[in-house]
Amino acid sequence: MTEPSLPELEAERTRLFAQLAALGDFRRGSVSENYRKCGKPNCACAAPDHPGHGPRFLWTRSAGRRKTVGRQLAAAEVEKVRREIARHAEFTSAVEQVIEVNEKICEARPAAGAAAGQDPSGTGGEKGGSGTRSRRRSPPR
Repeated sequence: MTEPSLPELEAERTRLFAQLAALGDFRRGSVSENYRKCGKPNCACAAPDHPGHGPRFLWTRSAGRRKTVGRQLAAAEVEKVRREIARHAEFTSAVEQVIEVNEKICEARPAAGAAAGQDPSGTGGEKGGSGTRSRRRSPPR
């Protein structure tokens, strides 16, 4: 199988950018469903076979180094937040695809001057630094 041409790769990147723009709202994290016992001895949740009060839904996400942030969701928001989290997975997948295509474009695109047979370093084949002389100062006495 042959490698795609540079124009084909650029068209693929443009398509992926359009896909990213069409994603809409998204967010990181996860939604968990929790049940808890209230601790009152006369409550139904105190029975051994009772799961507890709930469900309560919690949206959590990472917020930097070793920190997690969460917020309790109202029942009406749960499906909305789950859809937005699913879109975040689509976003990260599309970004990975853009990176892969972009790396192929970088490899396929010739270096400036390399196509004309010039030295890619731009120094004309000479060794040396910037071409300016530096004055070495003697240490203070």
